[in-house]
Amino acid sequence: TQKTLNLIIISMFSVIFPGQGSQSVGMTKELYDNFAYVKDLFKQADDILGYSISKIILEGKKEDLDLTENTQPAIFLCSYSIFEMIKKESNINLEKAKYFAGHSLGEYSALATSGSLDFKNAIKLLNERGKAMQSAVPIGEGAMIALIGISTSDAELIANEAAAGDVCDLANDNAPGQVVLSGSQKAIERAEIIARDRGVKRLIKLPVSAPFHSSLMHPVTNVMEDALTKVRMEEPLVPLISNVTASEIVAVEELKKLLIKQICGRVRWRESIL
Repeated sequence: TQKTLNLIIISMFSVIFPGQGSQSVGMTKELYDNFAYVKDLFKQADDILGYSISKIILEGKKEDLDLTENTQPAIFLCSYSIFEMIKKESNINLEKAKYFAGHSLGEYSALATSGSLDFKNAIKLLNERGKAMQSAVPIGEGAMIALIGISTSDAELIANEAAAGDVCDLANDNAPGQVVLSGSQKAIERAEIIARDRGVKRLIKLPVSAPFHSSLMHPVTNVMEDALTKVRMEEPLVPLISNVTASEIVAVEELKKLLIKQICGRVRWRESIL
């Protein structure tokens, strides 16, 4: 029956969270204006960070919101707010999900909403992560480019050829036919030329301030390893699908190790969704 089918579908859902690049000024303003508990979360975030992330999100300048140190806690705050709204305003029990997952910084949203990290620690960690990522590579020395209509294996060949002594890594395997390369500016410029020569018809230079998920982010691993050792985490109520392994994980020490590996590692999003 339709009722049985609905129950089957509901029993199979997962909860997933976005990463950097999904931000826009005014996001979640409707929730902020209509739900007191969302407004309270925004105030808590301001108090924790010591500056008004609320103002940056709701009415700030795009260039301020796009700064990595602001973008990461901002997307987390909005994701967490949406999660709370669904929990409180619908009859969907999100804790009955089969898996939680998040793209890059979205893993912190997944861990916070699944009970592994508390709200305060998650937003502080992401602010620290964002600052470390912003300062790891001087602006203008790193870049990222999306290749559309290409296999992961072909993208790897292009990355290896483009490196030529610099850094060019496969950063995101996002979906069938959508792969992102990350590395030094010169290597990414070479990758663009090679990709066009190989018949890749669409390339998108990403408007980012650092080469995320490449080996150039290595200085960030030390910062986050130190930060994570000071934070208490619990086993999540729902298994996480890790960006690094594309498999489920609940063990706390392993979760911390994977959050560190994720900084320089490939986001295996296509495999995670599968």
